[in-house]
Amino acid sequence: MLYEWLQQMEFAYVWVLPFLGLVPVLAILWVRSRRQKKEALRVSTAAVFRVRSWRQSLLFLLPLLRVLCALSLILALARPRVRDVQKRNRGEGIAIVLCLDVSGSMVNPDFVPDRLTVAREVAADFVRARPIDQIGLVVFAGEAFTQYPISTDHEGLLEQIEGLRSGQLQRGTLIGEGLATAVARLNDVQAKSKVVVLLTDGREEAPDTRIVEPLTAISIAKSKGVRVYAIGMATDRAMNVGESGPSSGRNGAAIDESLLQRMGTETGGAYFRASDKSALQGIYARINRLEKSEVQVVTRTRFHEEYHWFVLAALAFLLIELLLRYTLLRTLP
Repeated sequence: MLYEWLQQMEFAYVWVLPFLGLVPVLAILWVRSRRQKKEALRVSTAAVFRVRSWRQSLLFLLPLLRVLCALSLILALARPRVRDVQKRNRGEGIAIVLCLDVSGSMVNPDFVPDRLTVAREVAADFVRARPIDQIGLVVFAGEAFTQYPISTDHEGLLEQIEGLRSGQLQRGTLIGEGLATAVARLNDVQAKSKVVVLLTDGREEAPDTRIVEPLTAISIAKSKGVRVYAIGMATDRAMNVGESGPSSGRNGAAIDESLLQRMGTETGGAYFRASDKSALQGIYARINRLEKSEVQVVTRTRFHEEYHWFVLAALAFLLIELLLRYTLLRTLP
């Protein structure tokens, strides 16, 4: 901890530091002058002076403490301080809802290790690239659910994205209700622009409990001024064969590209298809460029003055030196 503190320290008055070199020189001159002033005393034998007591062994502490006191005072005069740089992102962001399919087919291993894992990783990178935007998360399968409300708390959002698992909702694929839920979350948000990024690997498979059809959801999004960027996630083989994976429980449910294209076209967004992870990353990067936010990085530098520690150290060295000089290490004039 002390080492890190010293590493972060800088001096406002660097020109004072060269005076540190004078202190040892002055100390040496002072010691020599003290020796020259000592008076001679004639004695019959010097044997008694060959035995050094502990007091004599510690006499060197007196000039050393004075040197340390002087060094500390010079360092205090150099005004040591620690720089604290704080950066904050500020600007006008947009409101985004990530609407992700978590149906059974998302565990298909045509994306390594599987579709949902890749979708989670790329979505998390997208969130990290947009520091000032309000972003929420909606998931859907046989039902739609708001996994995370629209917020600028991206740390909490990233935790929710990481925790997404296939099978957490009932079976099915309700693309329309997923979109409608995402639009509903955006309805009460004040933002210059509202966007839904919807990712799915299949087509609408609605149970009897369906409330909102896909075309109705598109009309709602259009009326609310919400742009939809739809992403179809499947390899070329899955699209050609019309398969959604051995663990999906669906038969020949390839992506409904006509529906997703209509979502993008009618709302002012776009449709993209991702055939591998790099393509999906490129799609999110393109959406990132299309939906720009005005970001300003505000840098604020603060200095914490640390000179008082050196003043206290100088006083401590001086006090210890005086106590020793007039108590334990007291000498005759």
